Amino acid sequence: MTFTQHCNEIFNQAIRDYHVYDNIDQPIHNPYEEGSIENRLYLKNWIDTVQWHFEDIIRDPQIDPAEALVLKRRIDKSNQDRTDLVEQIDAYFRQQYANVQVQPDARINTESPAWAIDRLSILALKIYHMREQVERPEASPEHRQKCQQKLDILLEQQVDLGTAINQLLEDIEAGRKYMKVYMQMKMYNDPSTNPVLYKK
Repeated sequence: MTFTQHCNEIFNQAIRDYHVYDNIDQPIHNPYEEGSIENRLYLKNWIDTVQWHFEDIIRDPQIDPAEALVLKRRIDKSNQDRTDLVEQIDAYFRQQYANVQVQPDARINTESPAWAIDRLSILALKIYHMREQVERPEASPEHRQKCQQKLDILLEQQVDLGTAINQLLEDIEAGRKYMKVYMQMKMYNDPSTNPVLYKK
């Protein structure tokens, strides 16, 4: 099994576990050992899954404005948690490949492994929810057909992205590419760099 196949299994497990109750306030019960990469991958997808449903709820045109503001704050917190977790996953890879002899002509990638894995996690969610639309019994045949076409594309993207991530990891392990990770440094969450907050 490739690394990304393992990722997809864990992502699908997290998505299934969430949808047992389908509740944004449902506590997480991470089945993997604390400190393991599997634990981080499960948590990563759980955060993505909860945020997916935050985004559905906040688009309700009848939502109470006060409730929408509370939800927006939760989305902001979720985004920060997601970013922090991506950085933790990259820390795992930095440790994994710390002793690799980088080749003199090694190249850098446009994104770190964990940010590519972030996209793979979101893709697992798109596939799950698009499949729901394909299987909606009350939906029109036209709707289901359009969603099936989209699902086919998403499944192809999943294979291609998984292949690209595996190749990136192989290249890093062989010293053909090297990792360089930049922390996101989001300024709007920091009271010392967001002028709306530090001018209060």
